[in-house]
Amino acid sequence: MKSSGGRRRDEGSDVGLETYWATDPSEVLRVRQGFRLEEVEPRGTPGFAGGKKEAETSLAEGAAIFAEQQEMLFAGNQMGDDPRRILLVLQAMDTAGKGGIVKHVMSAVNPQGVQYAAFKQPTEEELEHDFLWRIRKELPGGGMVGVFDRSHYEDVLIAKVRELAPPEEIERRYDAINEFEAELAASGTTIIKVMLHISMDEQKQRLLKRLKRRDKHWKFSPGDIDERMLAPRYREAYQVVFDRTTTPHAPWYVVPADRKWYARLAVQHLLIEALEAMRLDWPVADFDVEEQKQRLMVS
Repeated sequence: MKSSGGRRRDEGSDVGLETYWATDPSEVLRVRQGFRLEEVEPRGTPGFAGGKKEAETSLAEGAAIFAEQQEMLFAGNQMGDDPRRILLVLQAMDTAGKGGIVKHVMSAVNPQGVQYAAFKQPTEEELEHDFLWRIRKELPGGGMVGVFDRSHYEDVLIAKVRELAPPEEIERRYDAINEFEAELAASGTTIIKVMLHISMDEQKQRLLKRLKRRDKHWKFSPGDIDERMLAPRYREAYQVVFDRTTTPHAPWYVVPADRKWYARLAVQHLLIEALEAMRLDWPVADFDVEEQKQRLMVS
């Protein structure tokens, strides 16, 4: 694989291309058997020893690595029809920072190689179909990094908490999700599912900030407080989701989100790690490079 400007660590490192992680955060963040959401510290910074200032520098370093890796993925599809792709699923309570991930992490790459979809309340047309119908329409194509801002998991989280579907239907959906994600993985999709975990105190401060600032009012809805009141039930619903739908081919990662800078750095790492695992390289030209140089010189 092509080197990224000499940024590679020693060959014995288990972190990869980035130089700023003390230990690989993905090992700590990944949901495994016996995981309990209540045991995750929302202000934690697993694997990173610095603070906000150091994180800003690190995010910039990671952005360069992420951009090059993602461009190789995109180029491999454009020239070589490589079908591989990445799907990043972002789930969280309000104010946890999904938008910040999209703005500060995904902005590092060429927008041509990104497919973004935000899933809100289903339309009447969408409700006439199975819950995965609208999801399938937004899946990323080959060579792309797809981002789901909320996802098919809304249909087992909100539906469970708000009792919008009977228990037997929600049970069916867990199995349908596992089958759906297995299908995606088999077709060349690397799935990264992230739950941004924010504390109640931090969420209150962020909501209050939106109410205090006129330029943030558009981000606030009275319904945000209604949802906040249901936080204990949402945590229970998330725990069931983790128990039922974390699999080797579609793992969940719970990222502490009280410190926005850490959450962005951690999600960026998960994306870089996934790209690095593909062992990407620049595609070989399907034309004679020297011949084209000569043609160009006399043109």
